[in-house]
Amino acid sequence: MFTLFKRMKATEVFMVILSIVLVTTTVWLDLKSPEYMSEITTLLQTPGTVVGDLKEPGLKMLGISFLSFMVTVVIGFLGARIAASFTTRLRGDIYDTVMDYSQTEIKKFSIPSLLTRTTNDLTQLQLVITMGLQVIIKGPIMAIWAATKIADKSQEWLFATMVALAVLLVMLVVFLFLAFPKQRLIQGMVDKLNSITRESLSGIRVVRAYNAEDYQDGKFEAANNDVTRLNLFVNRIMALMNPVMTVISSGLTLAIYLIGAHLIDAAAIEKKVGLMSDMVVFSSYAMQVVMGFMMMTIVFFILPRALVSANRIKEVLALETSIPSPAQSKADEGKKGEVEFHNVSFRYTKKSRAVIEHVSFKAEAGQTVAFIGSTGSGKSTLVNLIPRFYDATEGWIKVDGVKVQDYTHEDLNKKVGYIPQKAVLFSGTIRSNLDMGESAVSPLTEDALLEALDLAQAKDFVLDKEKGLDEPVAQGGSNFSGGQKQRLAIARALARKPEILIFDDSFSALDYKTDKTLRKRLAEDTADMTKLIVAQRISTIVDADQIIVLDEGRVVGQGTHQELLATNAVYQEIAYSQLSKEELEHAN
Repeated sequence: MFTLFKRMKATEVFMVILSIVLVTTTVWLDLKSPEYMSEITTLLQTPGTVVGDLKEPGLKMLGISFLSFMVTVVIGFLGARIAASFTTRLRGDIYDTVMDYSQTEIKKFSIPSLLTRTTNDLTQLQLVITMGLQVIIKGPIMAIWAATKIADKSQEWLFATMVALAVLLVMLVVFLFLAFPKQRLIQGMVDKLNSITRESLSGIRVVRAYNAEDYQDGKFEAANNDVTRLNLFVNRIMALMNPVMTVISSGLTLAIYLIGAHLIDAAAIEKKVGLMSDMVVFSSYAMQVVMGFMMMTIVFFILPRALVSANRIKEVLALETSIPSPAQSKADEGKKGEVEFHNVSFRYTKKSRAVIEHVSFKAEAGQTVAFIGSTGSGKSTLVNLIPRFYDATEGWIKVDGVKVQDYTHEDLNKKVGYIPQKAVLFSGTIRSNLDMGESAVSPLTEDALLEALDLAQAKDFVLDKEKGLDEPVAQGGSNFSGGQKQRLAIARALARKPEILIFDDSFSALDYKTDKTLRKRLAEDTADMTKLIVAQRISTIVDADQIIVLDEGRVVGQGTHQELLATNAVYQEIAYSQLSKEELEHAN
């Protein structure tokens, strides 16, 4: 937690110091009040005292109480301000850090866990900051300061106070022993609950199609009940604290007055007034000692969870991306659109088997290179190495004669246009989805957007929409069909006019007619762009300049459609499973 607090700005540190000073001031004011109570008690027992005599100490006591109230309000304002400012900036730091993560780091934490750490964990940290300035600091200061005030008043009263504190500490230890370990488990359970909820909502159609509502309800109910039981256990213990503290404080007050009555009864007449005054003051101070410890008990219930949350946040901020970006890109050699793989291998972890093994090929500017193979052969992983979603574990990849690791992420992304296997649209409008981020041609004109839509075979259905380019897009593009989303994703990449286009099985949701028309237009209008196509359908890649056949991560064939059809057994097996011999012969 202290590691995170080092991220505080100078103004926030100043406000913390000011809050501590103000907390100390409130303790002083609270401890000053019993002195006027003692004066009023003495006056009440003095013969000849009139109401006017009580006015001055009474007004001073009210003034101090009001001033203490006002300072407490200021402390609350400062605490809320510090907590809001610090956690807002920390939330931004977490978001920026996560946005720099590669797929490896995201998979390490999981998306539901990252969401919990960005929201719920920060809320816990915000709570401990807000409560801390008012309770964590004030509690021990009040307890210690009040204890010094009563230390020399009376041995009997002091003994009663120590007994009350001993009982309080025993109860506190018992409660903490029961609650502390449970508090550390809550955040992990919240992660699990979020994961199940996200999974159910993302796959709601599948759940309904298979009548699996009861199955998913059971999973959610089990996770929900675990969180509920744990929270109930902790909250019930906290609920017990209030009556226990009331019994202790009431018992201490009763003990002080019983001891005081005995002392007053046994004292000489001239000392009775002084003892009465001391009893009132001691009772007030003793209650403040108990109150100080009660404040500290609250800390032990919110601190364990906050410590776990702080550690979880620190884990996110401390983990550096496995794909660093240089400060500046190396100059290229004047090439444009050239991609070269040299003996490239890739493993997700050091001990896992190679997903890609010793792949080498070269795509010249303007060429179309296709990748085909059975499911799990490594096609998508291979092309994902170019925009550095992962880094090759062996060999090297060059774009325009420069290794991809020597480009900044921004410069590499400007050269590469990527269309993922699953089309991703963001909430907003069609226009905002097409003209998002930065590219070599940003910002895009409306004509450029319409040109990209026309090339992607999406212009007609977009213009048919009531608002055209300004048609709203729901989260995830749920108000568009699969084929429409895929064409919009293709248009987004084309609008950027990159040197290299990567189609990661991006034609799968298109019908054969649209597929064929789109490929024809791409060949005519993007002849200067290098196109790398991952595909399952032979018809999508028959006109490629070079086809690379993958099997279990290895290249088992390389050539044109006709060459592979004549010589490569793996390619033949895939081809004949989809098209007849006559169709294949006339496929071009």
